[in-house]
Amino acid sequence: MEKTALWAPTDSQIASSQMTAFQHSIERNYGITFESYKDLHEWSINNTAFFWQEIWDFCEIKSQKLPNDTIREPELFPGAQWFTGSQLNFAENMLRNRDEQPAIISLQENGNRTTLSYNQLHRAVTKLAAAMRSSGIKKGDRVVGFMPNISETVIAMLATTSLGAIWSSCSPDFGVAGACDRFGQIKPRLLFATTRYQYNGKTIECLEKVKAIQLALKSLDLTVVVSAEDGICQSTLSKVVSWHDYLTNAPESQLVFTPVDFDHPLYIMYSSGTTGAPKCIVHGTGGTLLQHLKEHKLHTNVTRQDVLFYFTTCGWMMWNWLVSGLACGCTLVLYDGSPFARSGHILLDAIDEEKITIFGTSAKFIAAIEKQGLKPRNTHKLDSLKSILSTGSPLSETSFEYVYRDIKENVCLSSISGGTDIISCFMLGNPNLPVFSGEIQCLGLGMATEFWDESQQALVGTLGELVCVKPFPSIPIGFWNDPDNEQFFGAYFQQNQGVWTHGDYGELTERGGVIIQGRSDSVLNPGGVRIGTAEIYRQVETIQEVTDAIVVSQDWGDDERVILFVVLQQGLNLDDELIAHIKLVIRQNTTPRHVPEKIIAVPDIPRTISGKIVELTVRKIIHGQPVENTDALANPEALDFFEGLEVLRT
Repeated sequence: MEKTALWAPTDSQIASSQMTAFQHSIERNYGITFESYKDLHEWSINNTAFFWQEIWDFCEIKSQKLPNDTIREPELFPGAQWFTGSQLNFAENMLRNRDEQPAIISLQENGNRTTLSYNQLHRAVTKLAAAMRSSGIKKGDRVVGFMPNISETVIAMLATTSLGAIWSSCSPDFGVAGACDRFGQIKPRLLFATTRYQYNGKTIECLEKVKAIQLALKSLDLTVVVSAEDGICQSTLSKVVSWHDYLTNAPESQLVFTPVDFDHPLYIMYSSGTTGAPKCIVHGTGGTLLQHLKEHKLHTNVTRQDVLFYFTTCGWMMWNWLVSGLACGCTLVLYDGSPFARSGHILLDAIDEEKITIFGTSAKFIAAIEKQGLKPRNTHKLDSLKSILSTGSPLSETSFEYVYRDIKENVCLSSISGGTDIISCFMLGNPNLPVFSGEIQCLGLGMATEFWDESQQALVGTLGELVCVKPFPSIPIGFWNDPDNEQFFGAYFQQNQGVWTHGDYGELTERGGVIIQGRSDSVLNPGGVRIGTAEIYRQVETIQEVTDAIVVSQDWGDDERVILFVVLQQGLNLDDELIAHIKLVIRQNTTPRHVPEKIIAVPDIPRTISGKIVELTVRKIIHGQPVENTDALANPEALDFFEGLEVLRT
């Protein structure tokens, strides 16, 4: 049965959108007419060079040297070269406005609120960049943040990128091992850190964490500490300066934007798999900028008049996505703390108090406030709200219907999907298209996204593997410390030569919408935060009582939960004390998101003949799905225990 749209834009909304302005620009420049968004998308992927040059022009990319051409060797994937010869600076594009309009409103769970205008933001970045330059930070150096989601973190990122240095960050809920597993690989010279943060009504001290991270990172020249008493820091930490003193003592200087090549590293982000340390994904300056501006301006319709919010931490790519909104000249709202403070109302209150127009969150949050029985349309005005964005995990039909029934009827609900790997999206919202329950509105412009069967045939209306068959500018430069690109190729191009294979299952509908079903690999995704199983295994291996383990995700409600199966030393029982100990070790050394919902003792772990654990097979079994090719297992009898477990029904 044909679905009825939950929402559709008015004619005037379509006429005034930036997507329409862009479409008309293409039609004028190339003497063509598009009958639908599908037509525009087809043109964007079949005219790669023309399309991305038009995005460059439409988004008014600021560059210190114009490119020689848009793309070289487009047949190479990976390997195509984008905007060769161009020189630009990321921070310069973020700071193109200098006026009194609020650039950043920073909210904290304890009620603290600060505001920075674009002028004030420019001055703060100028001071910090001068201080960093006097500390010897230069183009190509790595600068890292162990920071909450506050304005100082944005200032630190902008100052870093203004110098042509490379930014990387973790949120302070990461354990020491989790942070060092990441930062230790890239050898940063400068660390920005907090000694405390607030969450769920508690002040969480992390001075000892910072001290341990300092000791582990031998490459550090200096640590700049935010939110701490100078005396405590100076007596406890070495080579440290407070944020206040660092800026106060900075030499007077103009903000100079160091020009870098289009593919010069901008961010290093992290993706963990089933083995080894987290992979350090290197994202380029120009590709990130171009993709984010396209997604903000066209797919999200962000203008100078908008107030843009996304609930995120500095350890999630949506933080990087959010702060790029500065290039549109809008006002960003940052929030640090629990999204469920004030009985789940704190973020809803912020919509009214800060006049948020675009509210970004996770599918998990929407499902959670529905379960709490919240009906925001009865408790809040929400007059300013025009768009709700959701990502992290598939947004269920139930959640779609809840939004329009109990939050706001006249709002564009845009589920979006991509990932850390591309620091952007394959599928997005669209201000010009209707919203249908359970569907992402459209494929992103310029992204040749398809869903393949095992014969590499593109499917419509049937579940398939998400692939991208043509180059795009935000493909990672590669992995850090992977000179031959062996790990990089293995991660994305090994399964299908010359085609990006993303690790998601989904379906392209007849009308051009997308339904994402979840991961096609073993990466965990609770609450929309992707977690590599290797990070959990590395902690479990330190626990003497455990001899073997396997961790999988279980679909649960509108989300998924992490399940850890363990084999114990002979004669031991998995009691409450041992469960608590295992969870504590994982929490202290990774993040609370890594902690399994359930820990279950099993007699054996199924493995392939070559010794690899079979996470996907176990996941299938606990979901009651058929398993084929057990011949590849060394111990297929081990699978029997995982069938029909009563403990997984609650």
